Amino acid sequence: MPVPILDLTPELDALGPALHEALERVLRSGHFILGPDVGAFEQDVAAYLGVRHAIGLNSGTDALFIGLRALGIQPGDEVITTTFSFFATAESVSLLGAKPVFVDVEEESFNLDVTQLEAAITEKTRAIVPVHLFGRPANMTAVLEVAARHGLKVLEDCAQSFGARVDTKLTGTLGHAGAYSFFPSKNLGAYGDGGLLATNDDEVARVARMLRAHGSAKKYHNEMVGYNSRLDTIQAAVLRVKLPHIEAYNAGRRRVAQRYNEAFADLGGLIVPELTEGHVFHQYTLRVVDGKRDALAQYLAGLDIQTMVYYPIPQDRLPIYAGQYPRFPVSDLLAEQVLSLPIWPQMKEQEQAIVLEAVRAFFSS
Repeated sequence: MPVPILDLTPELDALGPALHEALERVLRSGHFILGPDVGAFEQDVAAYLGVRHAIGLNSGTDALFIGLRALGIQPGDEVITTTFSFFATAESVSLLGAKPVFVDVEEESFNLDVTQLEAAITEKTRAIVPVHLFGRPANMTAVLEVAARHGLKVLEDCAQSFGARVDTKLTGTLGHAGAYSFFPSKNLGAYGDGGLLATNDDEVARVARMLRAHGSAKKYHNEMVGYNSRLDTIQAAVLRVKLPHIEAYNAGRRRVAQRYNEAFADLGGLIVPELTEGHVFHQYTLRVVDGKRDALAQYLAGLDIQTMVYYPIPQDRLPIYAGQYPRFPVSDLLAEQVLSLPIWPQMKEQEQAIVLEAVRAFFSS
C-alpha cells in the first residue's frame, strides 16, 4: 500500500459537512475579499494564541516580510536568522533591502544556536528571526535575553509550529510578533495559500493591516507603499472549521512521532528527534548517518513510501547567497543527513507499520 508523506483524506472525511457549509456560506455571501469570515477567524485565532492582534495575510512569506517591515526593518539593516530553514526566512529579509546574517544551528534541535548570537551582532543589527523548525520551539528564553540586552526586535518564524508551546505560551507570542503559514501541509493548513501575523503591539498591528491593503487604513487613502496581501475569505472559512481541532491534530502528530521513536530506538544508523515538551512535529525528521540517507530514501521510494529532504541546501549556500558567508558545519552536516518520514495526525498504526518495517528491513539487509 502506498504511503504518502501527508494524507489529508481523514481530515476531509471528518470535517466534510462543516467545510461544505462554510464554503457555501462564503459563496452565497459574495464577500470574497476581507469578508466576515476573515475578521471572525482573526478573532478566533487571536483568542487561541492569547494575543491582542491577529492579521490575516496572503502567505507565511508575506507574514515574515510584512512583520519585519512593521517592526521597522529598513534597507541596510541586518537581521540575524538561522542557516537551516526554507528560503522564505532569509528571502523576507532580502525583500526589504536588509541583509540576512546567518548563525549555525544545534544538532539536536535543528534550531538556531543561541550561543552564536552575540558574535553575529553588529551596529547594524536590528532584529532576530528564530525559526521553530519542524514544529520544535527554539530556545526563546535565550533569544529574548540577547535581544533585550541589545535592543533588538524578535520576529518568530512559526510557519511550522502552530500550536507549539514554550511552557504555557504558544510560539509566536513570545517575541514582538509571530509569523505563521497556513500552507496546506502545515499543522493548521488551509486549502490554498494563507498566512498570519500575531502581535501584542498595537502599532505593529496597525502598520501590518495597512501594508496588507496597499498601505491604506481606508479605501483610496493610501499612506504608504504597501502590498496586496489579504487572507482569502474562503481560506479563512476553512481555517475557522479546522482551528478548534488543532490541539487534537498536534496530539496525533506527537503520537505518531513517539511510535517512530520507539520503533527506531535500537537502530544504530538513525538519530531520532527528541520528543520534547511543546514539539508539534510538523515533520518527523530524523538523521541517517554513515552516508546512507539517499540510499534509504531510494529504497523507501521503491516501496511506494514517500519521504522528503528538508533542506538539502542550507540558506547560506543557495545560489543567491553563495560565496557571501563562511561555512556553517552543523547545517552542512544536517543537510546531508536529514530525512522526513510520513506523518499526519490520523495516521493509523497499520499505515505507520509499513514505514517502520521498511526502515528496519533496510538496516537489517
